[in-house]
This record gives sequence, structure tokens and C-alpha cells, in this order.
Amino acid sequence: MTTVSGLFDNYDDALTAMNKLQALGIDRASISIVANSTDDEFARREHAPGATAANEVADDAAAGAGLGAVVGGAGGLLAGLGLLTIPGIGPVVAAGWLASTGLGAVAGAAAGVAVGGLIGAMTAEGVPEREAHIYAEGVRRGGTLVSARVEEDQVAEAEAILKSDSAVDLTERERAYREGGWSRFDPESAAYTADEISRERSRQ
Repeated sequence: MTTVSGLFDNYDDALTAMNKLQALGIDRASISIVANSTDDEFARREHAPGATAANEVADDAAAGAGLGAVVGGAGGLLAGLGLLTIPGIGPVVAAGWLASTGLGAVAGAAAGVAVGGLIGAMTAEGVPEREAHIYAEGVRRGGTLVSARVEEDQVAEAEAILKSDSAVDLTERERAYREGGWSRFDPESAAYTADEISRERSRQ
């Protein structure tokens, strides 16, 4: 299996990518989403286009991460995972294999998740550490990360979806971050506020 990933500034674009990955025949349990929820994005988008697909991915993650009892009820796993906090990022929603891998060792959803859970889970699956840090910083600044573990014959099509025009150009985004003085994701940094995320999205 090969891990392919994409960063999206727009949550709807991330859900569209998830739907396209499933249309390729990629099992929904192999698709993961991690999104910043500082501004309660998911609370406002419970019925957004693609929400059903996202919640199906989330349901699969519930069993794998052992979080079903914690986040049951209306809104599904995506809403419940808004309780999680990643140091340096703040509240996130997460579902799929990254949730299972990165959160499986966490004793209860309210305990939060260490940064190693996100970056460590990605690098363990073959994502270069440099890219993992950019993805983490992208989520910190309000973005949504979509990752999928795919068979070799699906890599090209999956990458085309996750590197589409609606996705962030990782090289350009890294350049912009570095021009602003950024070098790598720092879990000790203060999480962005909702206003800061709004300004960041406007710039992008």
C-alpha cells in the first residue's frame, strides 16, 4: 500500500476529494481526514455536500480508534472529535486510518493527542517528514488534510485527485511559510485563533 495525501484550504474541496477517492473503489476505512475545528467549521457544515461520505469514513474510524462510545449520538464521529486538541494546532476533527493509528493509544477522546500522533503516523506510512510538517502546519492554519492508503495501481489516479487544482500546491505553500519565518511545525507554538484562521484563509 502507498500513502497519498493532499492539503485543502476549503473543507468542501476536501470532502469532494474524499468522494472521488471512494468512487475509485478505495475502501473508506483507508481514507483519512484531519481538519482544524477552531472556528466550529464542522458544527456549521453538518449537512454540507459530501457530509454523508465523511461520516461513513468516521464511522469506520470509530471502531478502529475505539472511540465509538465517546463520540456517539447526533453528528457522528466528526462532530465528536471536535473535542480533541493537538498541541500547536488546537481543536481538530479526525477520522479514518490516521485517527485509528494516531489516536489508538490515547486513553479517551478528551485526553487529546500528541503531535507525534499526527506526524508520527504519517511518517510511519511513508510520508516524508518534511511534507508531514507542512501538512501539520497547514492544518494549524485552518486547512484540511486528506490521506489515503491505496494499492499501487490506484496511486496515479489518487494522486491526481489529491493534487488537483483545488488542493494546496505543497511546494508553493512551503515557500510562503518559509518567507514568513517558518521552519517546521512546532507543537509549542500557540494555536491559531478563529480570527487568525479567517485572515489566513483570506490570504490563500
